[in-house]
Amino acid sequence: MRGDPCGATLSGRSPLGTAFPARGSGLRPAGAAASRTGDAVTEPLVPDTWPCCGPWNQASLLSVPDMKWLWVVAFVAPACTVPYNHTVGSTGDGARCALQHGTLGTEVLLRCPAAGGEPAEWRRGDTVLGTYPAPGLALPNASLAHEGHYSCHHPDTGETWDTVCLRLGYPPAPPAVECWAISYPQAVNCSWVLAPEPLLDTDFVATYRHSMGGSTEMGECIRTGPRSCSFGDVQMFSLIPYVVNVTAINPLGAASRLLPFLLENIIKPDPPEDLRVSPIPGETKKLLLEWSPPASWPFPEYFPLKYHIRYAQEESSVTKMIGPYEQTSYTLTGVRPGTLHRIQVAAKDFTDSGEFSAWSLPASGTPWMEP
Repeated sequence: MRGDPCGATLSGRSPLGTAFPARGSGLRPAGAAASRTGDAVTEPLVPDTWPCCGPWNQASLLSVPDMKWLWVVAFVAPACTVPYNHTVGSTGDGARCALQHGTLGTEVLLRCPAAGGEPAEWRRGDTVLGTYPAPGLALPNASLAHEGHYSCHHPDTGETWDTVCLRLGYPPAPPAVECWAISYPQAVNCSWVLAPEPLLDTDFVATYRHSMGGSTEMGECIRTGPRSCSFGDVQMFSLIPYVVNVTAINPLGAASRLLPFLLENIIKPDPPEDLRVSPIPGETKKLLLEWSPPASWPFPEYFPLKYHIRYAQEESSVTKMIGPYEQTSYTLTGVRPGTLHRIQVAAKDFTDSGEFSAWSLPASGTPWMEP
């Protein structure tokens, strides 16, 4: 959990020490010859219509010949030279400060509008950093150690002009999105990750669209978690792809990913449940395996599953896989007498659409042994 950037110290971080670097050792007036960025203010990139696209989910490649119209484009917000600073934070002692955001590894400029273009004395907490000319205090190659509470003052009287709470991170990268129909044909479930992590509060907008009969159905992908969503009322066997759009937004920018897929290509059941391994009386080389379809698979009687089984002897590195089988029980034969066996089961749509589930939780059993 990130600490309060406006306090004197940061929880879980190495705070900048009381001996702040002197001039010439990492701090310099903005606009100096060595500056790598300009002074233009960059507002958060929150477009009226979200940009789109990115690499396809490898589990949902389209095989329809006329899908050539789908273009994959990624929109990535540039790093901000002067971060967004229109919100208000707290210095930790009850005083208010302007919350400013900056991009790690870039030069961050702290401005003092009340100085009116004149030099200002800058402080970090109670430490005087020095007097710097307009437009403000430049922090080259900003790191997490630079986060915290800054203030600018009249260089002669010490009167406080402005206070700034600095937070540092990254603009979001296009989310890496996956979508699976784990409860086919009722709903589609999507999730996403960001790399690298922005280190700043990031919101997400998730929508989907589907074109049918000349009209385009658009809707919200309902959030089911911080980075997941779901939508239902899907059209089976449609040759028109669904397209999910996930946009990540934080104070430094916005980025989107567009994921197209055909519904049947993303079927992936959850793992089978309640796997049981039992000895069969009188049978020293057999085991009875029983399991249930995943509870999230809504209509196994109308949309049956097929199953693969894998098993291995205890402490053996050799795994055998058999199947597929349509039933939810199986008699495993030819096993080694008196030996513990470790079993797992995976499921797939009966028509072979989509992908196999992950393997179930393991269960173990030993064949019947004579008393």
